[in-house]
Amino acid sequence: MPNEFLWFVLMIVNFIGILVFYRYMGKTGLYIWTAIAAIIANIQVVKTVELFGFVATLGNIVYGTTFLVTDILSENYGKKDARKAVVVGFMSLITMTIMMQIAIVFKPDVSDFSQEALTTIFSFMPRIVIASLTAYWFSQLHDIWAYHLWKNRFPQKKFLWMRNNFSTMVSQFIDSVVFCFIAFWGVFELSVFWSILWTTYIFKWIVAAADTPFLYLAKNMHDKGKINELVSTDK
Repeated sequence: MPNEFLWFVLMIVNFIGILVFYRYMGKTGLYIWTAIAAIIANIQVVKTVELFGFVATLGNIVYGTTFLVTDILSENYGKKDARKAVVVGFMSLITMTIMMQIAIVFKPDVSDFSQEALTTIFSFMPRIVIASLTAYWFSQLHDIWAYHLWKNRFPQKKFLWMRNNFSTMVSQFIDSVVFCFIAFWGVFELSVFWSILWTTYIFKWIVAAADTPFLYLAKNMHDKGKINELVSTDK
């Protein structure tokens, strides 16, 4: 199958996954998704692929969904709960990095077949994680701030698309620039580096635009009381 088709399939699977997690686990489900997405994105990002004639890294979709999660939390619960998701993602990355760095130091048995592959992926991980943590922290906090800025100015539901896209598109530009310079500067040739940076942003921008209907669905589920919260929100 062509990469472009798989890319769109992966995007829809991610969006549906978020709605399922949210529908049956509420805010807890969104926090769980954030942890999963943060870890998967930083594994997938070490793989480069060709999409629409450009060199790009995987991980753009699943990482981009973390912005949808914080927008859902901002819209339905407020700034405080959205910031909790940022902390969850941040701590998940740190924990995964520490555990995998210890894991690859273990001397493998003669029967082992995975050490070389794990080393290839996770020996590069510290630089990826430093880049991701830095970009993630600044871009997500900006996204939450910008979302509420637009929400305060245009609180009506019909402007949901505006606060979703206007906040996320700027935040993802910040994320792409910070991440690529820390993670890939000096790793790839300049032509490949700039291709990765701009395609990373463009593909995240597409994800941000495509997730808008799913934000409306999450909003409607919440307003109609269809969210099953694992932890009661009653005082």
